[in-house]
Amino acid sequence: MATELLFDSFIISVRAVLPLFFMLLAGVMVKRFKILGDEELPKINNLVYSLFLPLLVFSGIYKSDLSNAIDACFILFTLTAVLLVFFAGLLFALLIEKSNAARGAIIQAIFRSNITIMGIPLVSGIYGGSNLETISVMIAFLAPLYNGLAVITLETLRSTRTSFTKILTGILKNPLIISGAAGVLFALLDIQLPSVLEKFISEMAGVAAPLAIVILGASLKFFGIGGNRRNLIVCVAGRLAVVPGIVLAAAALLGFRDVEFVTLIAIFASPCAVSSFTMAQKMDSESELTGNSVAISSVLACFTMFFWILLYKELGIF
Repeated sequence: MATELLFDSFIISVRAVLPLFFMLLAGVMVKRFKILGDEELPKINNLVYSLFLPLLVFSGIYKSDLSNAIDACFILFTLTAVLLVFFAGLLFALLIEKSNAARGAIIQAIFRSNITIMGIPLVSGIYGGSNLETISVMIAFLAPLYNGLAVITLETLRSTRTSFTKILTGILKNPLIISGAAGVLFALLDIQLPSVLEKFISEMAGVAAPLAIVILGASLKFFGIGGNRRNLIVCVAGRLAVVPGIVLAAAALLGFRDVEFVTLIAIFASPCAVSSFTMAQKMDSESELTGNSVAISSVLACFTMFFWILLYKELGIF
């Protein structure tokens, strides 16, 4: 029985994370065989950031049933935990790092997870495709929160001095913020798009995650790890070990169970968000540190998420 549980948990984790690894590898091969050059990658990255990722965010929220209420305590706990992790990461980054660009990368890596790409596969792998309401609605809440906090942080930490008005303008003009707000509005008002437009958005959104990860793989410069080794360890350990260790323990003690708890694993134990790399490049943050954090945490998450799933499955939490 124990062996069977171990195997099932490992398969769930591998199925969720291994595709990310292969997409990253595809990106590395794209760069290796010079299919794309250094001058082309920023242009494609800008396209992903300005078009494909916003459509992915909008599509995920638009398709969610926000009128179907989730336990208010669960929502409050999740949002509070994200904010506490954000402020803890902010304080820690300010204490250990002097470079604003690196500070932004550390903060993003610690608080911002890959829930959009990892969440639904993880929950469906454990409960099947018919029990995705909780994770879908939480994505609707978290996408604007993650993107809003990231934009505020990176705008504030830009190398050039900027005013509050410019920061606010940058936030309001951010395509991920706009698409997230539009998705919430359409979902709340139950606005139905024409089927042709729905299909267009859905197919374009389907390109976003794979293309973002391939471009990430093509943009990685692993020789930069040496100078960023300390910060990289902080980012990866914070994202995969410290944050889930604290938040999941608190959630278990507070009585969250079953699909809600698995949703929390998807939120707080998944690797660094792929979109954080795109945003880091666009907003003058430490993109090499961010990219390496995403790549390494995505690979290691195969093992760490397996550990968290196995641990709490054995404890009878879900």
